[in-house]
Amino acid sequence: MDNQNYEARPKELECDVVRFQNNKEKWVAFVGLLNGRPYEIFTGLQDDEEGIVLPKTVTKGKIIKQVNEDGSKRYDFQFENKRGYKTTVEGLSEKFNQEYWNYAKLISGVLRYGMPIEQVVKLVGSLTLKDESINTWKVGVERALKKYTAEGSTDVEE
Repeated sequence: MDNQNYEARPKELECDVVRFQNNKEKWVAFVGLLNGRPYEIFTGLQDDEEGIVLPKTVTKGKIIKQVNEDGSKRYDFQFENKRGYKTTVEGLSEKFNQEYWNYAKLISGVLRYGMPIEQVVKLVGSLTLKDESINTWKVGVERALKKYTAEGSTDVEE
């Protein structure tokens, strides 16, 4: 897919939920998929206080783009429980640290315009970040995206 073929984001995207742990912190990534390919990523600490609490069985769902009356946008995550009831976590952008949100927006932009996933993983890996927590985040994003690469499906390289 090249820039001329950029596909506008539909209202709803299928989503994979990827959990990871680093330095005893629990993290979660929501990877929005368009035609089975990563299109956007939302990620941060799983935090009971902030409301990103998901049953361990939740590995898939939808990211729904909502446009508020004032024109601002928000992204919600919706999943179905085992009985088929839908649960929606509103405002993913509000749930995560602003710095992680900004990096994730940047990575999502790169994904949307079709940079090969392997190159996105290398790009994220090459970021030089000062703080240990953001480095933990970076490793998690690499892991989350690597599963969509040819080598990630066999999990050869770590």
